[in-house]
Amino acid sequence: MVGYRGAGVLGATVIIAGGVAYLVWRHTGKKPKSRPETESGARREGEEAEGRREERPAERLPATPAPPVIEVTPAPKASQSAGTQVLVLGLDGAGKTSLLCCWATGSPEADVTPTQGFNAVSINRDDLHVDFLEIGGKEELRPYWQRYMSKAITLVFVVDSSSQQLFPVAEKLLHELLASDPHLPLMVLANKQDLPGACSITEVHDGLNLAGVGDRKLFLIGTCTKAGQSELSSGVQDAHDLIVHLVNDRR
Repeated sequence: MVGYRGAGVLGATVIIAGGVAYLVWRHTGKKPKSRPETESGARREGEEAEGRREERPAERLPATPAPPVIEVTPAPKASQSAGTQVLVLGLDGAGKTSLLCCWATGSPEADVTPTQGFNAVSINRDDLHVDFLEIGGKEELRPYWQRYMSKAITLVFVVDSSSQQLFPVAEKLLHELLASDPHLPLMVLANKQDLPGACSITEVHDGLNLAGVGDRKLFLIGTCTKAGQSELSSGVQDAHDLIVHLVNDRR
């Protein structure tokens, strides 16, 4: 396995595990433009009485009340105090729960029950602590995805690479999520690479329009969680190591 830690060059593309996975680093130094402030003051007018020799002092009109100042508080960035959740999302049946079990136990699981709602997993080993939150991919659960984006330190989006017909739906949902946070690191896992007819990494990249995810850290890795194996596949292990690196990097 080629070490990913050597990929610190901005804009570089690095091949991992013989082309099974690659990552793209992007960065932008643009700062958000400040919004102009508007002020409203009272106007004064002098009023002169007609038909009189004496001038009356100008009457002051009631001051026009200034509009209220509304402060928009940005969503809190993921930090150690705000939480370090790794948010795991994807369509129903993509293999999210199986991947989480692999990372938690260190070995492929034979029988895994798909998540029907929420699934929280914590990994604690030595000085390592990572909190994963998986949300089911059924249509009725997808509205909850966006609510947890502000607490995410990384978004892991799992795709069934053998179901190319679902790519348009996955693409739409993924880009809607990313629009709320233009800098959140993204890891896309092209899962079920062991199945016949599974799409290649390049096909998954194009099918999800990953070239249009903006200036963010992007990782695309091919994975499989085939039961009966004694060890994790290289892609699953690479994904785990990258997640640990991203979590430690934010602390």
